[in-house]
Amino acid sequence: MSLPVFLCEALRADTPVGEVLLLDGPEGRHAVTVKRLRVGEGLELVDTRGVRATARVQAVEGKASLRAEVESVVVEEPPRPRVTVVQALPKAERSELAIDLATQAGADAFIPWQAERCVAKWVGPKAAKGQAKWQAAAREAAKQARRARVPEVYEPVDTAGLVELLREESLGAEPQARALLLHEEAAAPLASCDLKAEHLYLIVGPEGGIGAEEAARLREAGAVPVHLGPEVLRTASAAMVGLAALGVLTARW
Repeated sequence: MSLPVFLCEALRADTPVGEVLLLDGPEGRHAVTVKRLRVGEGLELVDTRGVRATARVQAVEGKASLRAEVESVVVEEPPRPRVTVVQALPKAERSELAIDLATQAGADAFIPWQAERCVAKWVGPKAAKGQAKWQAAAREAAKQARRARVPEVYEPVDTAGLVELLREESLGAEPQARALLLHEEAAAPLASCDLKAEHLYLIVGPEGGIGAEEAARLREAGAVPVHLGPEVLRTASAAMVGLAALGVLTARW
């Protein structure tokens, strides 16, 4: 059985073996009160940026903190190619589910996309609130998946902003980045695409689908329409399935 994983801000790549780290706050409370870790038990600590340590509980202090002695430290290389999920805003009940599933499947970052047909609208203060909720969902899912890295959630963009971003990436014949537009009417399957790039953008549309004009604008900016299979996936699960396919088709897995 794998060891439970906790986020520890005090952990560093140069943390020496034998150092005792304090785990407190929400993570410490979860370790002591929920997981009921006791002296002598093992656990893993991660810093959210790729550093992972195995440790052993040396002391439990109250109901919300413990001290653990570091037994080993490794710095995990990020997967290549990097995959950023451009996720059209789902309805409220599926919004955080989409981030949870994609984080479990290995997403490296998220860009919330206010597509034209999105029912959800992140306007004004809702944008910052929505971004924070997605970041919290990514953080919790990363822990459940025992990841050493937590995906970053960037500020939301509308279609004009997304088009500008793709153009700035200079998607061309031999690009450092490629954009894959998941589209049920695309002729090309994902497996047939050239995935030789350092950075892949996986673009997932809203429940109502991507409009023809909107899709055309993304294609003009360099996005390649692809389909994942004969089934039409929900927006909350499409990124997860796409990431799984990319894991097999590239060196990520």
